[in-house]
Amino acid sequence: MTEIISTTILLILIMDPLGNLPVFMTILKNLNAKRRRIVVIREMIIALIVMLIFLFIGEKILNILSLKTETVSISGGIILFLIAIKMIFPSEDNNGSSSNEEPFLVPLAIPLVAGPSLLATLMLLSHQYLHHMSYLVGSLLIAWCFTIIVLLLSGFFLKLFGSKGVNALERLMGLILIMLATQMFLDGIRTWFQN
Repeated sequence: MTEIISTTILLILIMDPLGNLPVFMTILKNLNAKRRRIVVIREMIIALIVMLIFLFIGEKILNILSLKTETVSISGGIILFLIAIKMIFPSEDNNGSSSNEEPFLVPLAIPLVAGPSLLATLMLLSHQYLHHMSYLVGSLLIAWCFTIIVLLLSGFFLKLFGSKGVNALERLMGLILIMLATQMFLDGIRTWFQN
C-alpha cells in the first residue's frame, strides 16, 4: 500500500498539473469553456494511452538494452533531480502559444503531461516493480485522474491561488521531488555496492 502511495505521489509530481496550469490556460484561452473541457479530456486520454504503452513495454526495452536495476535507479534519480531543479528555478521561456489553433497531441498531451521524464520514470518503475504491474497501473490511473481534475478546474485554481501561488506550489513540489530523486539515487548506489 505504501508503494502505491509513494509511486502515485511521484507520478503526480512529475506530471506537475499545477505547474502546467498556466501553460494549459494560455494555449486554450481562445476556446470557449465547453470546448476547452473537451480538448483537455481528449489530450489527457491520448497522454494516458502513451503512458500505458511505455509502462508495459518499458521492461522489454531495458532487457534489450541489458540495463541493470541499479543503473536505471541511479540514472532515474539524476533525471528526476534535474526535473526538480527546473521546477524550483523555472526558465523564463513560455511553452505555450497563444494562436487560435486548437492543439492536438502536441504540446498538451506530449510533452506537457506525458513528457520524456515521465515516460523514462514509467520504464524505470516497470523494471523495479515487474511483478506488481497492477499496483503501477493503479498508481498511474490515480495520478492521471488527479491531473485531469486539476486541469479541468484550471480556472478555479488560478483564481484561488493566483499566478504567484501556483508558482509557489510548483516550487514546493520541486523540493519534494528532489528528496524522492535523492532517495532513488542512494538506493541505486546501495544496490551497486551490495552487488
